[in-house]
Amino acid sequence: MSENKPILRALNGETLPTPPIWMMRQAGRYLPEYRATRAQAGDFLSLCYNSDLATEVTLQPIRRYGFDAAILFADILLVPQALGADLWFVTGEGPRLSTITDRAGVEQLKPVADIHETLNPVYQTVRNLAGALPPEVTLIGFAGAPWTVATYMIAGRGTPDQGPAHALKDADRPVFEALMERITQATIEYLSAQIEAGAEVVKIFDSWAGSLKGDDFDRYATAPARRIIAALNERHPGIPVIAFPREAGEKYIGFHAATGADCVAVDDSVSAEWVAENVQVDGCVQGNLKSSHMVTGGEALVSETRRIVKALAGGPHIFNLGHGITPDADPDNVKRMIDAVRGT
Repeated sequence: MSENKPILRALNGETLPTPPIWMMRQAGRYLPEYRATRAQAGDFLSLCYNSDLATEVTLQPIRRYGFDAAILFADILLVPQALGADLWFVTGEGPRLSTITDRAGVEQLKPVADIHETLNPVYQTVRNLAGALPPEVTLIGFAGAPWTVATYMIAGRGTPDQGPAHALKDADRPVFEALMERITQATIEYLSAQIEAGAEVVKIFDSWAGSLKGDDFDRYATAPARRIIAALNERHPGIPVIAFPREAGEKYIGFHAATGADCVAVDDSVSAEWVAENVQVDGCVQGNLKSSHMVTGGEALVSETRRIVKALAGGPHIFNLGHGITPDADPDNVKRMIDAVRGT
C-alpha cells in the first residue's frame, strides 16, 4: 500500500519530485463546513468525543483540498482528561484544567490502564477514518508530548512562557518527574491504541519544547520522545513517527538520531535552507511555511511556498506549515498554497 501513499514514501526516506502535503489544524475554524459541524456538536469537547462528527470534520479538508494525509480530529488535552483532570474550554480563551502542583495531585490521577474508557470514542473515529479515506491518503494519529501536556496540567491553561511548569520543575523535581512519567506512559498507550485502530503514522506535538533549554531540553523533550518512539517501534514495527519539538532551534540538529523519529517537523523560526543543511541530512523533514501566509495570501504566499519546496528538494520532505493554520485564514489561500507546491 505504501507505494500509493506519498506521505509514507517520504517517511520511508524517499525524495519525491513533488513533496506530499498536509496542514496542521487542517480541520478547523477557518472552514465554514467545520464551523457548521461544530455547531451541530454543541461544543468542542462534544465534537472530539462524537466519533461520527469527528470523522466528518477530519474528512472535510480532504474533500475540499485533496491533501495527502488526514490527521485525526482530537485534542492533546484529552489525555489529561482521561487521567482524571477536569477539562473545559472557555470561548475565545481556550482550555482550562484543574491544576496539579504537588504529589497528592499526581497520586490522585487515574491509572494509565484506565485511560481507554474515556478515549474509546477517539479510537472509533480512527476506525471510521481508516475505512473512509481515499486509498492514497495517509491517516495520521497524534498526541501531545509529555512536556507540553504537563505545562497545561500544572498551570491549568496555556501560558506565554510555561512559567508554572518551569517553577514546579525547579522547585520540586521529583513531583514534576512523577507527572512526566505518568503522561509518558499514557501517551505510549494512547498512540499504540490509535495505531491498533488504524493510524498509519503518529505525530508527537511538543508545542512548548522551545522553552526548555540546555539539559532540560535533552531530559524533558528529547528523552520522552525517544522513549515513546522506542515503545511504539517495539509494539508496531514499521509505523513511522513524526516528532515536532517546536522552536527547538539548534536542538533540531540531531533530533532524528536522538529520538528515533522517522521525520522531524520544523517551525518557521528556522529557514528551509538551514533545515536542508542541518536537519534534512538525517532524514525526512516536515514544514515550514509561516501560518500568517494563509491569512495574507498574495504573491508572497506563492513565492515563499516555492522557495521552501526548492530549498528542501534534495531530500525527503513533507510540506506543511510551521504551526497550525489560524481561524482567520482564508480557505482560498490554502488552495493557492497547494497549487504552488504541486506546480499547478
